[in-house]
Amino acid sequence: MHSNTSRRSFLQAAGAAVGAAAIASPSALASTQVANLGEDAALLARAYGALHPGLYRYNSPAQMDARFAALHNSLSAPRSLSDTYLAFARITAAVRCGHSYPNFYNQTDAITAALFDGRSRLPFLFRWIGERMIVTRDLSGAGLEPGTEIHSIERIEAKRLLSSLMPFARADGHNDAKRRRILAVEGIDRFQAFDIYMPMLWPQLVSRGKIAVFATRPGRPPRRIDLALMTPAERLAAVPPIDTKPKDAALWSLDRKPDGIACLTMPSWSVYNGSWDWRAWLEARLDEIATDGTRGLIIDLRGNEGGLDCGNPILARLIEREIAPVVNARRVRARRVPDDIRPHVDTWNKQFYDWGGRATGPRGDGFYDLATSDDDANGGMTIRPAGKRFGGKVVVLTDASNSSATFGFAQVVKSGRLARLIGQTTGGNRRGINGGAFLFLRLPASGIEVDIPLIGYFPPGAQPDAGIVPDIVVEETPFDIAAGLDRTMSVAMRAAVGRDGS
Repeated sequence: MHSNTSRRSFLQAAGAAVGAAAIASPSALASTQVANLGEDAALLARAYGALHPGLYRYNSPAQMDARFAALHNSLSAPRSLSDTYLAFARITAAVRCGHSYPNFYNQTDAITAALFDGRSRLPFLFRWIGERMIVTRDLSGAGLEPGTEIHSIERIEAKRLLSSLMPFARADGHNDAKRRRILAVEGIDRFQAFDIYMPMLWPQLVSRGKIAVFATRPGRPPRRIDLALMTPAERLAAVPPIDTKPKDAALWSLDRKPDGIACLTMPSWSVYNGSWDWRAWLEARLDEIATDGTRGLIIDLRGNEGGLDCGNPILARLIEREIAPVVNARRVRARRVPDDIRPHVDTWNKQFYDWGGRATGPRGDGFYDLATSDDDANGGMTIRPAGKRFGGKVVVLTDASNSSATFGFAQVVKSGRLARLIGQTTGGNRRGINGGAFLFLRLPASGIEVDIPLIGYFPPGAQPDAGIVPDIVVEETPFDIAAGLDRTMSVAMRAAVGRDGS
């Protein structure tokens, strides 16, 4: 790993600039232009250069120097808030880290209102299958049946829209399936990348509050369809996402299927902000299926980016002896947050400001080794048997969403051969991901927040720049969507009772 301690780079120059700059208050959002953005560009360069463990995983120091220099030049004159937000989204996406972006959920109420509101939401849900925009649910009442293909919006081809948005989508490495997945609109989250970036990048498409699409509905010829756009509130009312549920609401379900199969559906592991006792709920369900004759368990993680390591109690029920299948090294770029950056960041755990003796080094590559943790699925986790063991067949359903804790879970499952993975290749990256601990950087001129992951996970040897390929790959088609067929679940049902030859 490259060390830049001996180089006089743009990152070092940016550090000097930030140290001399006064802390500005956020610009008035009523104005269309934001000034003093060079301070923000310099601070972002300085903070990422000092703290981001994956900055040079997919880019050379020279490449990142050039990117930050170009950002600084582009922001040397006042820019609109939306253009500024896009500039930060583009450069953080270029780091190729799935946890690096101007976080939709961490912006101030004023910025949220200025950038994320307005009548700009499409009145349908969709997925990208390759470069094809395929409707999964109609919210318009205009007859956009599931399986409808949207060829263009306001004469802009769907594949051109996708291509223009890809440079802003966060993902690890060159895992473009994750980028396409994150640019779908599926109603899982309150804020979705397509909803945020498309109106900023293509304001002319949403300026009238309505759009014309050219679409092919299943079994019908292509035609133009006029649609009214929705406000965020209207979309949320039509499709309440998981993160708007009551704080004590159960986020998962255990459903009984034929042939003695149980299906545990876990669309999110982001359970840290609620009062629901997820561990007690999960342990009770696992006790139940371990003793009631259940033959097979399907764990559906599709759409689940991650959160806490909620899969650990499941893993503990699948093993007879202690295993440690994950040996990723945990490294950080600095033992403590530099003094000039500290006033601009916050976090939920004060230990992230100063690792102290847990970070040893520095190493020859400029990193510090961070002590392993038994509650970290992405680095050095030891799994010990606990609870009543489940002896039936286990299947885990994956897709490109799985990129943080769910990526780590899938990696443990596959390396330990604890279950069969079925579905699509995961998000994340086998070359290593970043996460585990975060700082939230508030850029003073614009007021925009950008996430900084602090822990880098590094495998012991060379790994491909790719996600985890399931044992059985199942590709979704527009015909499946039109027919209401969950092909992945159908394959999983056969595998869970051994009807696929396993």
